[in-house]
Amino acid sequence: MVFTAIGALALTGCGDDGGNKDKTGDGAATGGSSKPSVTLPKLDGEKISVAAVWTGPEQANFTKVLDEFEARTGATVTFVPAQDPIVNFLGTKIAGGQPPDVAMIPQVGAIQQAVAKKWAKPVGAEAKAQLSKNYAKVWQDLGAVDGTQYGVYFKAANKSLVWYNAKAFENAGASEPKTWKDFIATAETVSASGVTPVSVGGADGWTLTDWFENIYLSQAGPEKYDQLAAHEIKWTDPSVKDALTTLAELFGKPALISGGADGALQTEFPVSVTQTFTGGDQPKGAMVFEGDFVSVNIAQTEAKIGTDAKVFPFPAVGADSPVVTGGDAAVALKDGNGAQALLTWLASTDAAKIWAEAGGFISPNKALDAAAYPNDVQRKIAEALIAAGDDVRFDMSDQAPQSFGGTPGKGEWKTLQDFLKNPKDIAGTQAKLESDAAKAWTS
Repeated sequence: MVFTAIGALALTGCGDDGGNKDKTGDGAATGGSSKPSVTLPKLDGEKISVAAVWTGPEQANFTKVLDEFEARTGATVTFVPAQDPIVNFLGTKIAGGQPPDVAMIPQVGAIQQAVAKKWAKPVGAEAKAQLSKNYAKVWQDLGAVDGTQYGVYFKAANKSLVWYNAKAFENAGASEPKTWKDFIATAETVSASGVTPVSVGGADGWTLTDWFENIYLSQAGPEKYDQLAAHEIKWTDPSVKDALTTLAELFGKPALISGGADGALQTEFPVSVTQTFTGGDQPKGAMVFEGDFVSVNIAQTEAKIGTDAKVFPFPAVGADSPVVTGGDAAVALKDGNGAQALLTWLASTDAAKIWAEAGGFISPNKALDAAAYPNDVQRKIAEALIAAGDDVRFDMSDQAPQSFGGTPGKGEWKTLQDFLKNPKDIAGTQAKLESDAAKAWTS
């Protein structure tokens, strides 16, 4: 499996956590050749707006990428803060006659909705050339609808990782687990040492979908995963029951979760990370599950990745550890040279390199030199994602219609929050998931 490289990581002495590098994005600053990898048009005086849900460090790092685009083209780019669900946000903007030129869309299902509503514009020839040169087919296909390219995946995520407080593990005598059975046993070992083992950001429903998806992919296998993602099998299928039963082995033991179910449901994702890496060897939680982007939040603590904060692959429930990915695609919502030039830029190696060096970022761009990443941990995670090629499986909830898989307080997000609170009601959870999915796929 692809994560063998991660499991074998020598996670000591990795150096900078990647959260505080100041790169301008020009050839000299990024440490490589100053020769551009992409040709961009002159856009002097042109104004371009880009909408994205990114905030904090992610917004700041994306702005560095946009700054370099401005420097190379002469255009002025404005970042437009968006809210989830982004389809609703864009709908409001479009209804008001003020759509952004480009939107960074974090769900495959949302791209499909944007195309169905005739908002999205096809990718131009220059951007398609960059995609063909720099991207595996799977990433091109994820941005296409009915054979037409609409999306350029700029930011990827490896969503099959568990990060842990090294000191808490050391004090408990715990080791990195490789299987789900070992994971639960490790959690019990950490708990016996007086530290709550698992931090869960249950206030954000998407984190719970990621728990389910990793278990489901490993346990049910990729073929079933694809079927459930497309709603070709129902959520009342026995394979879903099996995955929820497995997840209940953790969710059904409140003592293993920081704050119990009620506390987890009030904990937002960033806090679930920072509380794992603050408090020295007595954190509120010893482990937190989520993607490579956790490193951005770790950078806001005193912990250093590779020494204080370490990582292992999501434990195997079936024969292999799962490989779940996510990502954000740039989609043009207006015709014009500016929007298409920005898509071309975001599909280039030069653009990927800027954020890679800043940290908290994984690129699906296979042409990007892994040396651009700021530490060995992120480098190996990125290399593993690229090595997976077309075998990765994209986040299931992000493939669903947004009303089911991407809306706070509704659909899968809400039902799995209810499941966290009452993990004994597996049949009821399945019924509610199927009811909501059926509505979403027929609306």
